[in-house]
Amino acid sequence: MKSVLSLLSALLCMGLSLGQEWETPIIKGYGMIKNFKEVAVQPDASLEYKLVFDITSDSEMDGVNKGLWKIARVINMLGSAGIPSDKVHMVVAIHGAATFATLTDAKHQEMYSKVNPNTEILQLLKEYGVELFVCAQATAARNIRAEDLNPNTELALSAMTVLANYQLQGYALMP
Repeated sequence: MKSVLSLLSALLCMGLSLGQEWETPIIKGYGMIKNFKEVAVQPDASLEYKLVFDITSDSEMDGVNKGLWKIARVINMLGSAGIPSDKVHMVVAIHGAATFATLTDAKHQEMYSKVNPNTEILQLLKEYGVELFVCAQATAARNIRAEDLNPNTELALSAMTVLANYQLQGYALMP
């Protein structure tokens, strides 16, 4: 009986996911989601979403920085649930190994012999209204000049300052 219930549960879960297609409704091409209308917790249109992200890793997802990809995914989920962009406020602190994701195409080409794969997603996030801050301490430690940074990003004194300031303003820290 237990195995029959497990099988039925697995088939139900498969049925929920089989009818759904992966999509990128707001940030086109990045942060794929599947829409599920019959789940327990959904985005709440009565809330103001104030989120701060801490991106330190250079790991990738679908060819771009995984942290940037995850931000696109959050935007896609909120947007597909009908949360308007004026109720979504996102700030990003980029530092550590992730700093290199913010290079201009020219600097990235010079360093890695290819253009920066993150250029488009940085632009799309900025156009949506995401504030992208790069840690000046991290750039200094890596000999990156301000003019080497993508124009959709801004230098901040430090990632720690960005994270502290925005959390003290009521922004939720996103993993």
